[in-house]
Amino acid sequence: MKKVILALLAILLVDAAFSQSREKYSELINDAVKLHDSKEYMNAGYKFSEAFYTYSPYAQIGDRYQAACSWALANHTDSAFVQLFYIVHLEDFSDLNIIDDADLSSLHSDERWNYIIDIVKGNYEKTSKLDKALSAKLDSMYREDRLCRLEIDEAEQKYGRNSKEVQELFSMMNKKNSDNVVEVTKILDERGWLGPDIIGERGSKTLFLVMQRADMQTQENYFHVMEKAVQQGDADPADLALLEDRIALKYGKPQIYGSQIGIDLKTGKYYVIPLEDPDNVDERRLKVGLGKYKDYLSIFGLTWDIDEYMKELPELNAKHGIK
Repeated sequence: MKKVILALLAILLVDAAFSQSREKYSELINDAVKLHDSKEYMNAGYKFSEAFYTYSPYAQIGDRYQAACSWALANHTDSAFVQLFYIVHLEDFSDLNIIDDADLSSLHSDERWNYIIDIVKGNYEKTSKLDKALSAKLDSMYREDRLCRLEIDEAEQKYGRNSKEVQELFSMMNKKNSDNVVEVTKILDERGWLGPDIIGERGSKTLFLVMQRADMQTQENYFHVMEKAVQQGDADPADLALLEDRIALKYGKPQIYGSQIGIDLKTGKYYVIPLEDPDNVDERRLKVGLGKYKDYLSIFGLTWDIDEYMKELPELNAKHGIK
């Protein structure tokens, strides 16, 4: 009973810590809005920037849009465009009301304005035929997943990889992943693997992100659904390749595209989990749209040395139970 109580306390403490971050972000945004409403546009812009810089994972499209308005009204053109570029490129902002928004009128004479409007119109064309309710639901899954993983990264830096705080966050994330799998498999059963034309680029990516974290049986059950979607242009072949690697390793087979990287818990160093035919990995990766292997490994601080890897492979095979 004591262990259960301690575990619950740990969850509450971790959750409270990150709730505080969200609250602090909201406080800064509220302060910025008040300054904007009081026509203190420059100070409002700085307060928005403080919120985005300190608590960037919690930033919302609407907050960044209002920040752009504050900067535009303060005649800080460059800062206004920074926020607009962000939301139109990374968030697919598609609200055509931006064209007539008087708060942004000071930007109209700048050549960058027409560029922004062209992108917004393009986004509108792409999103006008979307299933907006389903797209929003998947977008929410994506954002929550991203926030959770950022919180885990922050906790690792603050408390350490093997800390109770990090382990509790992983438990909460795994619970959320399980809930998302139920939701996504229901969508796939009812409507199949939907493409970006129906649920948007992010929605389509979310289907894959949820599927790659599902249990092995679920991944197997829906692998061919995704494979068919790739053939029809509704899913990314590179994503399918990553899923194929995960399934192969779960069956005790070497991965095909080298997407799965392990970490030695004793040394903290990354390594390539057993890979089939290492000599031709680049050829396989390029066929599915993945980049060169040496570039991928550089993300983890690894150098691709095939000769050295071949020497290590027997030991790695034994470690991962691959024959």
